Amino acid sequence: MGSRKRIRAEKIKEQKKTLYVAKLRNNPTSPRKTRYTADLIRGLDVDKALAVLQYGHREAAPKLHKLLRSAIANWQSKNEGARMEDAHLFVKEIFVDGGAQLKRLRPAPQGRGYRIRKRSNHVTLILGSRDLTAQTSKKSGKKAAKTASENVEKSESENK
Repeated sequence: MGSRKRIRAEKIKEQKKTLYVAKLRNNPTSPRKTRYTADLIRGLDVDKALAVLQYGHREAAPKLHKLLRSAIANWQSKNEGARMEDAHLFVKEIFVDGGAQLKRLRPAPQGRGYRIRKRSNHVTLILGSRDLTAQTSKKSGKKAAKTASENVEKSESENK
């Protein structure tokens, strides 16, 4: 393996240490139906997402609830001794891909048969951690830049 490839592989390996992933394979629900529920929790904090899924009435809600709990357990196994509340976990990514289709025949008029496609899907859920100190510093940085630009505009208007 060349040095650039090895360095790149090591970098990817380091990035994967901070990813907390859970996958649900061959879920026997159509991907379209599961995407509705997945869209509800994308970007939410973990606690809010668990509440949404717990009281969701769609078929995919209990399965995604279990998947989210699995991702949280993966986070806890990588960060032993850390508190979940301090990490500010949120649903960074969730996507639903189509899985295998079972093809069945339904009897139709005049001796024909209509094809029934029983769809399945694969769901991948990735948790992220919000760093509140970085967010506040970004906001304060924007405010400082905004006030600096206002000061420049005021001095230019006074010079005219």
